[in-house]
Amino acid sequence: MQEPTDAQLSAFLEEALPPEQLSAIEQRLRDDMDLRKRLAAIIGREDAGLHSVGVIWRRRRLSCPDRTELSQYFLNVLEEERASYTRFHIEQVGCRYCAANLDDLRQAQAVAAGSTTEPSIRRKRYFETSAGHLRRSGDQ
Repeated sequence: MQEPTDAQLSAFLEEALPPEQLSAIEQRLRDDMDLRKRLAAIIGREDAGLHSVGVIWRRRRLSCPDRTELSQYFLNVLEEERASYTRFHIEQVGCRYCAANLDDLRQAQAVAAGSTTEPSIRRKRYFETSAGHLRRSGDQ
């Protein structure tokens, strides 16, 4: 990996990079004192309230599609131009926030479709634990 830019180091602090880049920067930080000094300077600037446009853009996730748009993307009903951007944003940019949001939508759809029955599993466990107490108290 090439020397990380200040923007990449700032994104590293926010865990807003793809996992491979996060790992590569973390490994370099272990071995490179100068890089650690640069990271400390970036932390100092950000703690002092000095933010670049890139930092503000990432923190506010201005390039991220909203949840409604992600839902439309997931359902394959998003217009092609926006679907192409969303695909690029998730797959190429590697936005972890949007990927997590998309995974959440997938899980919600699985629950709604009945393939994951977490609420009914929880209900069954409550019943099983209560039934055991009821039997014991009825036997006395």
